[in-house]
Amino acid sequence: MRQLPDNNKLRENFEAYLALERGLSGNTAEAYGRDVCHLLGFLEERNVKADVATTATLHDFLATLHDMGISPRSQARVLSGIKSFYKFLRLEGFIETDPSELLESPKLGRELPDVLSVEEIDAMIGAIPLDKEESLRNHAIIEMLYGSGLRVSELTGLRISRLDLDENLLIVEGKGNKERLVPVSPAAAHLIEQYLPQRANLNIKPGSDDILFLNRRGRPLTRVMIFYIIKDLAASAGIKKTVSPHTLRHSFATHLLEGGANLRAIQEMLGHESIATTELYLHLDRSRLRRELMDHHPHFKKK
Repeated sequence: MRQLPDNNKLRENFEAYLALERGLSGNTAEAYGRDVCHLLGFLEERNVKADVATTATLHDFLATLHDMGISPRSQARVLSGIKSFYKFLRLEGFIETDPSELLESPKLGRELPDVLSVEEIDAMIGAIPLDKEESLRNHAIIEMLYGSGLRVSELTGLRISRLDLDENLLIVEGKGNKERLVPVSPAAAHLIEQYLPQRANLNIKPGSDDILFLNRRGRPLTRVMIFYIIKDLAASAGIKKTVSPHTLRHSFATHLLEGGANLRAIQEMLGHESIATTELYLHLDRSRLRRELMDHHPHFKKK
C-alpha cells in the first residue's frame, strides 16, 4: 500500500481527482473537499490516519454532525463526499478495503424535531455550576438559544455592536448573510449585562473585540464548544434525550406555537425563508394534540 501524503496534499489530490476523473463541477468538488477537510480534522484530533479509519470511526464523525444539528440533507451530501474520498483512496492504492461502503445515508424525510419541556430547560440552567468562571456566559448562551431561537452559527458570531440591551433587540446575520431583527428576552439581557464586565477582563485576541461570547483565552467560541456545553448541561440535568444547540431552537419555536404565536411571526424570528419550513412545528403540535386525545379521551382509550 502507498503511504498517505500530508492532509493538505491529500485534499489537493482528491479535488484534482474529482475535477479530472469524475468531471464534477468546481462548486461540487470544492464542497466535497471541505467535507473531507472536516473529516481529516476529526480524525487528526483522534490520532487516526484516513487509511486506517474504520466504519465505526466514520459513523462517529457522521453522528457528531447529527448531534450538532446538521440537517439530514447536509449529512447526506457530506456522506457522498466521504464515499468519493474513500473510492479515491482505493483507486490510488492507499487502502485495500473501503470503510465507507457500509455507511447508510440519513433519512431525508421531514422528521419531527426533539423538543425540551420548559422544566427540562430550567433543569439545564439549574445544572450550571455557580462557582465557575464561565457560569454567567453559559447561562446567557442557554437564554439566547432558547429565548431568541438562534442558530448555533448565529450565536458564535453575535456582535456587541449589533446588540441593543436598552430595547432588548439584536441584529442577527443568518444564512446567506441575511440580517434580521430578533427580540432578546429580559433574562438574557440581564445576564449579558452581568457578563460584559467579566468579559472585559479577558485577554481579548485581535479580531475578537466585537464578538460577544468568548472562551477563557479571549477567542470566539466555536460551534463544537457550544455543542459540548449544551450536551454536558443536559447530561448533568439528567435529560435522556439527544440534546444539541438546535434542540433549544426547536423548543423556542414549538413553545411559541403552543402559546398561540402567529406562524408568520415565528418564521420571521427563526429566519426561515419558506413558511413550509416553519410549518414543521405545526405538525409537531398536531401530534401532541393526538397524544392528548389518545391518553385522555374515553373513546380513544377504548381498545
